[in-house]
Amino acid sequence: MSTATDQPTPESGGLAPDTVVVPTKRSGSRKLPIILGVLAVGLAIVLLTAGRSGDTTFRLATDTDFAGLPDIVVPSAATAWLMIVVCLALTAEAVRRMLAHVAQPMWIPVGFAAAWMVGFLSWAAADGRILVVSLLGGAIALAVPLVFGALGGVLGERAGVVNIAIDGQLLLGAFAAAITASLTGSPWAGLVAAGLAGALVALVLGLFAITYFVDQVIVGVVLNVLVVGLTNFMFRQVLTPNAASLNSPDRFPRVPIPVLGEIPLVGPIFFRQTAVVYVLYVIVALVAWALYRTRWGLRVRAVGEHPKAADTVGIKVNRTRYRTILLAGAIAGLGGAYFSLVSVAGFNREMTGGAGYIALAAVIFGKWDPIRATLAALLFGFASNLQGVLSVLGSPVPSQFMLMLPYVITIFAVAGLVGRSRPPAADGVPYKQQ
Repeated sequence: MSTATDQPTPESGGLAPDTVVVPTKRSGSRKLPIILGVLAVGLAIVLLTAGRSGDTTFRLATDTDFAGLPDIVVPSAATAWLMIVVCLALTAEAVRRMLAHVAQPMWIPVGFAAAWMVGFLSWAAADGRILVVSLLGGAIALAVPLVFGALGGVLGERAGVVNIAIDGQLLLGAFAAAITASLTGSPWAGLVAAGLAGALVALVLGLFAITYFVDQVIVGVVLNVLVVGLTNFMFRQVLTPNAASLNSPDRFPRVPIPVLGEIPLVGPIFFRQTAVVYVLYVIVALVAWALYRTRWGLRVRAVGEHPKAADTVGIKVNRTRYRTILLAGAIAGLGGAYFSLVSVAGFNREMTGGAGYIALAAVIFGKWDPIRATLAALLFGFASNLQGVLSVLGSPVPSQFMLMLPYVITIFAVAGLVGRSRPPAADGVPYKQQ
C-alpha cells in the first residue's frame, strides 16, 4: 500500500506503487565531538600541570598603519581557562547535535579552533608579546606553495586523475625557477619556468595514467622519487660547481599595495606580500570561478564524475583530462618557485620538505573544492608559522612538538574534522573509450 497519494508510478520512472518510503535522519558526525573533547581536555591538563602566571600581550598593529590599534593585554591563566570553558561548551553542543542526529555546522569547529588557539597562545606566551600581524602574515607566506599544490590537486582529481605527483611538481618547479632566474636575471622568467616544469611532470603522469592506464598512485609516487633523484644529481653535478651563474637568482621583493597595505591588521597580512602571493590570489579566484561557472568547468567535473556519460554527449574525456592535468601541473609548479625565489635565493636538495603531500591532504580536507582547499592549506601554513613564533618567544612547549604540529593537524583534519569526504566518482579510474 502506498504511503502517499502522489507516489510516482513505474510509468513515470519512479517507485513501484507498493513501495514504502521511510524518511531517514541525517546523522551527526561522531568524530568531531571526540576530537574536540580530546583537545579541550588536553589543554586543560597542560594548564594544570604547567600553569603559568603573568600577562600576555597581543599586538594588532604595525608602525606603518595609518591608524593604530591598541595592544590587547590579558591575564594568561584566566584567559586560558576561559577559553577552555568556551571549548567545552562547543564540545557539548557538538555532542548534543550528534545525539539528535543533526549535521554539525562549520561554526562549531571554527569557533573551537579560534578559542583553543587563543587559550593556548595566552598560556604559551605568558609575560610575552605576540605580534598577530607577523603570525598571520607569515602563515600566508608559508601556505603559498601549499595552496598552489592544493589547487593543482583539486583540478587533477576533479578531472578524474589522482595527482600524487604534486611534490615532484613543486620540487622541479623550484629547480627550474632557480636556474632560469639565475640565467636571465629575472624572477618572473623563473616563475614561468616553474610552471612549465610542473606541466612537464604532469605530462608524464598523464602519459602513463591516461594513455597507458597505469595505476595513478603508483605513477605519482614514482615520479616524486624520480624528481628527487634527478634534482639531487643535478644539484651536485651542475649547480654546486656553478653556483654563481646557475644558482644565484634574485628574490621576489615585498610589494606593498598603496592604501590597502596601510589598513590596520588586514593590510600588513594580505597586502604587504610578494608578487607570488598576489598571483596566487588571482589564480584562486580564477580556478574557483572557472570550475563552477564556465562550460569548461562543467566538462571537467563531468569527466571526473561520470566519464561515460560525458563521452556520450560528445566530450572528449581523455583529451579533457590531459588538458586539465597539464594546467594543474603548471599551477603546482608555480608554487615551487616560492621555495627558490621567495623563501631563499637558490635551490637546495629536497627543499620542498614533503609539502606536496601536505597539499594533497589539503585537497581531501577541503573536499575537492578550491576555496576550501585553500583554507585548509592556510591552516597548515599557520601551524608551520606558529612553531617559529613560539620558539622566538621562548615558549615552554617542546621544540619537537612544534615541529610535528603541522603534521598532527593534518592527521586530525583529514581523519575527522571535515566529516565524510567523497571524492569525484571516477577519481583514479582510467577511461577506456568503447
